[in-house]
Amino acid sequence: MSKTFDELISRVTEIPMKKVSVAVAQDSAVLEAVRAAKDRKIADAILVGNEAKIKDVAKASGINIDDFELVHVEDDIEASLTAVKLVHDGKADMYMKGLIDTKNFLKSVLDKEVGLRTGKALSHVCVFDVEGIDHLLFLTDVAFIPYPTLEDKVSIINNTLEITKACGIECPKVAPLAAVEVVNPKMPVTVEAAELTQMNKDGKITGCIVDGPLSLDLAIDAEAAKHKGATDRQIQGDADILLFPDIHAGNLVYKAMVHTANLKNGNILTGTKAPVILTSRSDSMEVKVNSLALGAVVAEFLK
Repeated sequence: MSKTFDELISRVTEIPMKKVSVAVAQDSAVLEAVRAAKDRKIADAILVGNEAKIKDVAKASGINIDDFELVHVEDDIEASLTAVKLVHDGKADMYMKGLIDTKNFLKSVLDKEVGLRTGKALSHVCVFDVEGIDHLLFLTDVAFIPYPTLEDKVSIINNTLEITKACGIECPKVAPLAAVEVVNPKMPVTVEAAELTQMNKDGKITGCIVDGPLSLDLAIDAEAAKHKGATDRQIQGDADILLFPDIHAGNLVYKAMVHTANLKNGNILTGTKAPVILTSRSDSMEVKVNSLALGAVVAEFLK
């Protein structure tokens, strides 16, 4: 079981090297990340986009791309479809966003002919390696589904289980989060959290332990759980998956942690045929490399 990103990356170097197809690769931050990923034996890359621009960006940034395969496609939309088709056809293991807006990138992911649709809902998982917490935290959904319904939350849990299990966590603990840890009919989020817990008990959500509603402190801090007398809960500060009630709660916690805590993180889009690396332009090179490592582990798991 990988408890840190260093352990995750060590795990990646023990499996056959995966290949990532990059859509519209003329982006210095992405080129820097795939260069670092290849140098660390995490993943190789196929760079799809305007070949002259890719080479110009690489030269201006001092990045050696001589050992990468380049596929020349001038139009950005066509480049994204070409890049995703490489993954669809099994010529690459992962799909990564380059210098293309998220809307058009996702259109290629969902393309009926060459995309990576599975029929499942898509959701986003951020994996955190936080100083002071002795295991990886899986935050979801902090970037994709704005207001998940109960049905969406079941899909989010099932999507995230693929990621946790790829990281070696056989029976992860899922905490549906709320402001309080008791059911309050005036707070629908707590009612849905209790319903998810019951669905888990009834065998409708399997492969994990679901215990909610839980406040964030009870989910990640064993001392808080002890002081609050939550010793009868299945999760007592040892949650693996933090399931947020909506994108606002998730995104605010995500950004607060990224900008204040000492941590490493990587992000992945789930519910797809193959791992999709959807990072922000503001994400550091290290986040992109960690995301590629996460994608490589998931790609190996999905084989």
